[in-house]
Amino acid sequence: MEKVLVAGLGNPLMADEGVGVHIVRELEHRTERFPHVEFLDLGTGGLSVLHAMAGRPKVVFIDCTFMDEPPGTIRRFTPEDAVSAKAALTTTAHASDLLQTIELSRALGECPDEIVIFGIQPEHIEPKPDLSPALAERLSEYADAVAQELGA
Repeated sequence: MEKVLVAGLGNPLMADEGVGVHIVRELEHRTERFPHVEFLDLGTGGLSVLHAMAGRPKVVFIDCTFMDEPPGTIRRFTPEDAVSAKAALTTTAHASDLLQTIELSRALGECPDEIVIFGIQPEHIEPKPDLSPALAERLSEYADAVAQELGA
């Protein structure tokens, strides 16, 4: 049986746009608690996401998400939630690509049964390798939320 995939999306050289990658790096320090999980930095998505998620029982994506919420807000949602709110709120920086990739995975018969997306409202997206203070000080909290999703 394939491992559960936790995939960080984003560009860590663009401040809060890279929050997903930062969270995956934080979780990698806890790997002994998650022998059933593979943590991957999938950057800004694309077909690498399609290949990484193929045949997995579950995938958890983590990404910067524009939700019209205070910076640092975290939300858990599914692809179906994102589609229904697409015109309204939950749009990740890579949402259209990610949602299209999930649809392609379904069409190929390789899609996981369960997909969860954790979105974090950014404060700043700019060429800078550090998260904004609003997100950086909550990095452990975000990792804990994903860990809880994984059953730890």
